[in-house]
Amino acid sequence: MTSAPAPVLIDAHHHLWDLDQRPQPWLDDPDLTSIRRTFTPDDLRSTATRPIAGRHLHGTVAVQCVPEVPETEDLLALAEREPLIEAVVGWADLTSPAIGDTLDRLLAGPGGTYLRSLRHLVQGETEPAWLQRPDVERGLAAARDRGLSYDVLVRSHQLDQAVRLAERFPDLPQVLNHAGKPDIAGRELATWREQVRRLAAHEHVFCKLSGLITEADHDSWTTSDIRPVWDVLLTSFGPDRLMFGSDWPVANLAGGWNRWAATVDELLTDCGESEIHALLAGTATAFYRLPSRG
Repeated sequence: MTSAPAPVLIDAHHHLWDLDQRPQPWLDDPDLTSIRRTFTPDDLRSTATRPIAGRHLHGTVAVQCVPEVPETEDLLALAEREPLIEAVVGWADLTSPAIGDTLDRLLAGPGGTYLRSLRHLVQGETEPAWLQRPDVERGLAAARDRGLSYDVLVRSHQLDQAVRLAERFPDLPQVLNHAGKPDIAGRELATWREQVRRLAAHEHVFCKLSGLITEADHDSWTTSDIRPVWDVLLTSFGPDRLMFGSDWPVANLAGGWNRWAATVDELLTDCGESEIHALLAGTATAFYRLPSRG
């Protein structure tokens, strides 16, 4: 008899930083004063106490913040000694002719086996087809050839780049971060909805249910503000290509880990057990090749 999947919870998207060890210049924004301090795995443990569908936090995927290889090295070394972290999404310069050598060094270095995906802050690039640059595509091919995936971080107006990336790299597993950052606060979802559906038509593209509360009004959002986005994601990707992520500690700007967990718990009310398992653990486990459970 096959046993049922273990009732665990994976946070597929969170950040960590030690400001004494490595600066985070993006935190100089006055609106980010409340999170301008060091955040450690112990902080996450003590914060993430709210269960989702009866599941408590079991493992996580730590994601890069700054475009610096040394930060990725820090995260990989931390993963090697920190049981909570089961995978790392790192950064390397995709445009560099030496990208292959950089990735080989990271994979062979301390904690290198935890490197499962790369990410670039495309949301900050003004070039309208940055992901289609020949040097970027060469870098993405180098990642693919080493068995890595790619985390796609774009804003809603850049989703056409993500669609073209999916078309040009059908053999590179991709996951859309923060659902493409829909304009929840402005309630402008029509174009985002169309583009997300186009992207979801590519079966090698997954999506993170993360970062949505910071796209809503930080002070007044409710579950009803999130639900229209949830409905599009669930019908477009399905639970087997959706994964829970907290975007902690950035989520602290709009309510924090536990409030987001409570919201996801509410959104899952009409889902079956197999769907809940996929959203809360199974999809992330498959995409990031985490330790299997069940």
